[in-house]
Amino acid sequence: MTKTWPSRRTTPAVRKGDLRERQILDAAEELLATRGYVEMTVGDIAAAAGITRGALYFYFASKQDVLIALVARTVQALQEKSGAALTDTAPVHEVITTALERTAQLWREHGLVMRAAVDLGSTVPEIDELWTGTADVFAAAITAVLSRGGVPSGDRPDDAPALGRALCWMIERSFYQASRNSVDGLDDAAKTCQAVWLRMVESR
Repeated sequence: MTKTWPSRRTTPAVRKGDLRERQILDAAEELLATRGYVEMTVGDIAAAAGITRGALYFYFASKQDVLIALVARTVQALQEKSGAALTDTAPVHEVITTALERTAQLWREHGLVMRAAVDLGSTVPEIDELWTGTADVFAAAITAVLSRGGVPSGDRPDDAPALGRALCWMIERSFYQASRNSVDGLDDAAKTCQAVWLRMVESR
């Protein structure tokens, strides 16, 4: 069963706490770019968010908890983009192009958070659960598009579910590596993944 990660907000109104949490998470994301996860401290995050260290502890117990919440916010956006492919009624090649363009855009905007999720997933179970849960959602969307393109929905290694899982992790690794090297490389990664995905469909 795939998990979704709903927003922590429980009412339509934006509470002060929600705004403060957003400020803390935004500050932490900026610090990932300038200091990195290992070097940044709770004090750094609090100062960047314009609050005291004690005030930050009202919302998060540790730097790791801040990062977990930051990953949760980011993967929610990823899941929303992945889910859009499931309801997109455009021709298959257009759905594939759109899905990868949206994914590349998220890596441009939040690549540091997503790389941190990959790097820390092996040691922080909460991050691993968030990231692999999102991969399940993305793999399901890829599988649905492959099925629409005529790939059989069976349990063979060359059927849509197995190919969808493999393609999902190939896309993740391709964007991860491209994001490490240069933001411009994300466009090339998207085109390469698009070519592979299309060939899986066109070969049927």
